[in-house]
Amino acid sequence: MRVVRGRGEDAEADRAVTQFLIEHAGTADEPAVRVWRPHRQVAFGPRDTNSEGYEAAVAAAREREFPVCERRVGGRPVAYTGDTIAFARIEPVEDDERQGVDERYAAVRVDVRDALREIGVDAERGEPENAFCPGSYSLQAAGGKVCGIAQRVTGDAALVAGVVVVDGHDEIGSVLEPVYDALDVPFDPDTVGSIERAGGEVDPVAIIMRIEDALVGDHLGSVEWVDDLPTVEWAGE
Repeated sequence: MRVVRGRGEDAEADRAVTQFLIEHAGTADEPAVRVWRPHRQVAFGPRDTNSEGYEAAVAAAREREFPVCERRVGGRPVAYTGDTIAFARIEPVEDDERQGVDERYAAVRVDVRDALREIGVDAERGEPENAFCPGSYSLQAAGGKVCGIAQRVTGDAALVAGVVVVDGHDEIGSVLEPVYDALDVPFDPDTVGSIERAGGEVDPVAIIMRIEDALVGDHLGSVEWVDDLPTVEWAGE
């Protein structure tokens, strides 16, 4: 298993790293894991970019000093403060791209849940009503959503990715409230949870290592840093 650490020099380069891992997993039949802290941003999904309120939502994010980007994985807007953690597990898949979708979701959710419990967060499946980026495989703790998970399947690789809120839940709620309002999507800023809010260990590096270990599991991982990967460019739309 390929284990990649670090982040690209900017948001665009950072997304290119994950896309490179997806393409490599499919062609080389090698799974990969990546856990890191993305640059400060609000990431919009495909449904958002097609919304009538998209331009207003983008303006709302930028007014609060959050750069914006568009992501290929589905779901509603997600905010990263710079300490927020993202994770990705990428696996080769067979020709039937829908096979194993629920199993992959469940496996990653359990791995992240166990990692959070190791740092003192008693996370469980589910999310409060009107949470950010609602989904069926979220994790909540102390009344707030701490983790969201999404999945994208290409022809020969599956990406299961997500976000873990470490701290800054009030700031995330403050930026997402006008963003979701512009998109006419229900959202309650009080539903944003975090490891800090749940009384867990607030150490982003330690949390990254816990989640990485859980996602790698029993696989033998060869560790690489983003700077050591071949030069890749983001070919986003």
